[in-house]
Order: sequence, then structure tokens, then C-alpha cells
Amino acid sequence: MRLVILVCQLGLILRTEAQIPESCILSDTNRPPENSDITVVCGTENMDLSIYICPVYQALYNESLMVLNNEFNKPGCFGTADWSVDPPVLRFKIPINESAISACNSNFKIITEVGSGQFSDFSNVQFVNISGTVTSVDPSAGMITYRPQILYKFSCRYPMQYLLNNTELAVSGVNLAIRDNNGSFISTLSMQLYKDEQYVDILNIPQTGLNLKTKIYVAVQATNLTDRFNVLLDRCYATTSPYPFLNTYYDLFVGCTRDAQTKVELNGLSQRAHFSFEAFRFVEHKNLTVSTFYLHCVTRLCEVSSCNTLLPNCGSQSRRKRETQDVSANATVTSPAIVVGKQSSGDSTTYLASHGLASETNYSSPVVAVIICIVILAILLIAMAIYFALYIRRRKPIIH
Repeated sequence: MRLVILVCQLGLILRTEAQIPESCILSDTNRPPENSDITVVCGTENMDLSIYICPVYQALYNESLMVLNNEFNKPGCFGTADWSVDPPVLRFKIPINESAISACNSNFKIITEVGSGQFSDFSNVQFVNISGTVTSVDPSAGMITYRPQILYKFSCRYPMQYLLNNTELAVSGVNLAIRDNNGSFISTLSMQLYKDEQYVDILNIPQTGLNLKTKIYVAVQATNLTDRFNVLLDRCYATTSPYPFLNTYYDLFVGCTRDAQTKVELNGLSQRAHFSFEAFRFVEHKNLTVSTFYLHCVTRLCEVSSCNTLLPNCGSQSRRKRETQDVSANATVTSPAIVVGKQSSGDSTTYLASHGLASETNYSSPVVAVIICIVILAILLIAMAIYFALYIRRRKPIIH
């Protein structure tokens, strides 16, 4: 009888050791769970959760018993064990889109706060907060259990705002590259130039530069974005340098203040924003053949239901001017410049050509002066000839 009991006890010991994977036996994380076991990375496309898996086994659970927000009936809400790293971890990947977030019942909340940093001039700036829990599912079928409950909380806070720095004014436009820094939200903003008000024909910029007062139509667009958000332009300005930190800049528009030739056509109403302006030259380039400048747009996202409240109130007299030195350079994208020549679309040469005068009819000033002198002398000679003819005719009757 004692031998039978001893064999049973040895079997229980072996069964207990079998629950702990070999990778965890000598691991420093082979201990009870702690709050520090979870690591959250707020990326631009995914939220990545990493949880030490050895404490999970220590608590008599495994990867098949850990799930997002208690959604144990949905296979996509379970994590994947990674035994290739030391220490081993349980990984969860949550794509940053509304359908993936709601599939596992994570919280998706819009928060409105006072603007700071490059948006310090704005009283309302929106953020999106994504949060949830990773919990253990107890498989015990009875009324009691000896397994402790495991619960890890996570959250990511994403600002719904962007900075498009020195984006290329060119044919194809440039996608904004945002680093995985502080959980910057969505990395699919782009800027593109068009030459027609329908925003169909892409603008080509010749090497000799655009003509002055050429109409340029600009579109800023967000792609792969949930329908809950629109694009909102706060400010667009030009600088002579590819970096937006210099004191020399020219605002096309900031809030309600706009250049006379700039027209904001669509803003805060869809996932595209449209505005137009006329090509110009910086005065400091007056001795140069072409004037080179770069366009910068400060852009953010807004929730569809509240975009109207975030647009600037142009009836207010208390508006502050934004300081360019507050602009962050974390997402700087360097690109070719836009160039503008000295010729205007309303040039005098074009005016003469439209009236059928060939370019060969344009004479230099000395030639014109000689022609005028010859014409005057001819008129004087003709006048003198007529005078002498009349004088001789009058003298004949007197002689007779």
C-alpha cells in the first residue's frame, strides 16, 4: 500500500514539472506574475503587447488561457507564444484601425484637451485613447479554484495631429514617414500638387521654374483611415530653407489669417483637404534667376462629429500668432524644392504676341531714334518744298 502511494506521489511531481516548459525552468522570470511583466509599444500601425510567459505557467495557466478583454470565444483575441527570445514572451498585436480594436472589445475613446507644443495656439486638440486588459481564463469546472486571477492592463494615447515638414511640391507627392516615437498615430498622410481646380491633372514643375502667379492647387490626404476622422489643416507656410525653424517664412494661411491669393476650399470636412495659391518669389531672391522655396503644412485629424468646433472662429478678435520654433522636427521629410522664374503669365511679350506682332518687330532704342529723326527730316523737307512752290507761284503775277 505504501508503495502504491509513493508511486502516485511521484507521478504528481512529474506532472507538476511537465507544466513548466523547459525554457522557463532556469529563467529569471520563473516566478509569480508581477505588474512589470507586460510591455506595451504604441506603434504607428500596431499596438504590440509582450507579456513574460513563464509567470503565466507559474500561475498554472498557459498561452491558450490568456485572452484580450475576456473575449475567449474569438480566436483572434488570443496571443502567440514566442519561445525564441530570452525570456520567452506571449505576444499580442492589435492593428490601429477601428474594426480590429472593436473586434476584441478594446476601449476606443476620443479625448479633447488643451493644445500644447506646436499646437499651443489651439484651445481644443483631440487625442484617441485605446485601452483594454489581458486576463486569464480559469478552466476549473468546480465551485472553487486554486489558480490566482491574472490581469494586465494596457493603454496607448495617440495625438490626432501631424506635422508635414518640407514636403515636395512635385508631381507624385510624398508620403509622410512618422517614426514609432511616442505612439504617433497613422503614417499615411500625403501632399500632392495639381494644376486644375478639379484636382485631376498633376502639376509638373519645369527646371526653369513656374511662371509667376501660376495657380497651384494643393491636396493633403489621409489614406487607410477610419471613417470617424477627417483631415484638418491648421497652417501652411513657405520658407526659403527646407527646414521650418528659420525666422524667414511666409504664411499662406494660419487660422483665419490668409494671403490674398490663397483660397482654402476644403478643410475638416473629409479625409482630404484642398487649398490653392499663386506662385510667387521671395524678395531676397530678386537677383537670382529662380526663387526657391518649400511648403510646410501643420495638419491634424479631427473626429467627424466635432470638426466644426475645432475650426478657427474667424469672428474672434483674440487670435495668437504661432511661433515656428515650436515645431517639432521628429517627422522631417527632405524633398526637392519648388522653383519660380521671373516671367509672369501676363508678360508684355505674351501681350504683343496675342496681337499678332512678331518678336522680330521689337527694335532697340538707337534704331528707333534714327527712324524718328529720318521721319522728322522727311516731313521738314516736304514742308519746305511745298512752301517754296507756293512762294514761286505767288511771285509770277507780280513780275507780269
